[in-house]
Amino acid sequence: MTTDIARRAADLVTGLMTMPWGQVSPSVYETGRLVTLAPWLAGHRERIAFLLAEQSADGSWGQPGGYRLVPTLSATEALMSAAWDAGDEVLRAAKAGLEASRRMLAERPELPDTPAIDLIVPSLVALIDAHGMGEPLECPPGLDGSRLGLLRRLLESGGNPPQKVLHVLEAVLPPRTALPPRTALPPQTAPDEWADAVRPTPIGTVGASPAATAAWLGRSAPPDPADPARHHLEAVVKRFGGPVPVGLPITVFERGWVLSWLARAGVPVEAPPEMIADLRAAITPEGTPAGAGLPADADTTSVVLYALAMLEAPCDPAPLLRFDAGTHFCTWQGEDGFSPSVNAHVLDAFGQYVRVRPAAAERYGPVMARVAGWLTGCQRPDGSWDDRWHASPYYATLACALALGEFGGPAYAGAVRRAREWVLATQRDDGSWGRWAGMPEETAYAVQTLLLTGPEPDEAAKRAAGRGYDHLLQMVDLPHFPPMWHDKDLYSPTAIVRAAVLAALHVAKMHV
Repeated sequence: MTTDIARRAADLVTGLMTMPWGQVSPSVYETGRLVTLAPWLAGHRERIAFLLAEQSADGSWGQPGGYRLVPTLSATEALMSAAWDAGDEVLRAAKAGLEASRRMLAERPELPDTPAIDLIVPSLVALIDAHGMGEPLECPPGLDGSRLGLLRRLLESGGNPPQKVLHVLEAVLPPRTALPPRTALPPQTAPDEWADAVRPTPIGTVGASPAATAAWLGRSAPPDPADPARHHLEAVVKRFGGPVPVGLPITVFERGWVLSWLARAGVPVEAPPEMIADLRAAITPEGTPAGAGLPADADTTSVVLYALAMLEAPCDPAPLLRFDAGTHFCTWQGEDGFSPSVNAHVLDAFGQYVRVRPAAAERYGPVMARVAGWLTGCQRPDGSWDDRWHASPYYATLACALALGEFGGPAYAGAVRRAREWVLATQRDDGSWGRWAGMPEETAYAVQTLLLTGPEPDEAAKRAAGRGYDHLLQMVDLPHFPPMWHDKDLYSPTAIVRAAVLAALHVAKMHV
């Protein structure tokens, strides 16, 4: 099996070069926005069929709890837009989605900390209400559109949109006016004042988002088939067969995470020299973004720096200092909230660099100590961590326990031990782990927490990891994984998750 893991890992890394934009699951939210915003785009019928197939029996879309709201609103509005041309089945699905949306909003679910949810929800509610298919929906407290209105007024006055806003451009555009049923919706396009401020990247994307790119283009197809933004959208649609992911490209993000998972677990795989060169070139004084069209962020910058140091191509982590918020590191300047996993990755980046460049300890040692102390303050009483970039506490717990165990020093052994104890206490009867059900991704994180963090694992940890290993063996060939990563809705970066599974299998094989 060890040889097989190495072969699979080598194939996975090769795939990063052959599919450089990234391997990502299709998104209900993003696909719904294209149904409304770009009915002219190839794959329109396939996108509608995807939404119909993904609808649950209760009329909703998405994962349990508050994670259902955004995809349900988006799919409902999309099917409303398409219903008058697409037939009774689509209209019935739209009405079922509307009732599901109304129930969710009335129940006031606990909403997740997903990006721009305070902009997306009021924008979608306004669009649904404009169809006139029932009483207006009521937004939850805190999502009443006040922040969206402030941003729109800023932009209408000629202000430049922050780069991170471009990722959700489709939500920020001015709302449509109320219309009677069966009336075609007018074009929704970017204001003229944005003409100089918002431009596609050289590959044609706006904000690394198909929906944002479609919003920038408007509801009418560009007359020139070679228009960069149109060409980009058509390439994405062709790649995914109609439905689209929530973010693309994710080139740097994907390569950094895949290589760091495999290298940390000791999987014998060689990264192509050109991939290493590309990652080194991606590190600028401002850091690096996850992909073209996004702002630089501390998370991607940290993981890439860590991977490069592990692969004997270290770069000075000084660019990370621009994200130093004093007590902790922000994902980007102006971030609302904070992320333990981002700070764990920051500790990894500084720690691995100091390991290979010991003279850097004088400069970065105090920063590492401060971040380690901050991370322990975020640990839950049960020993776990949670995070704003992932639905599963197993992801954040692995990130924090790895960083503290490897670079925090003896003072943090207790925090690592409590993390292991929480993982042991939450294993399912079938050997898996998971928030909602046993998931291969979460099982991979749990196995690595037991075997890679802190001192040599004890017999209880090895037995639990062995049961997890047996479970993962049945899941290693899955073509895709359930979405658990935070963006506008949940998504799965398929290659990254597969690397985590291979890393867990490898380390378990070495220990059990």
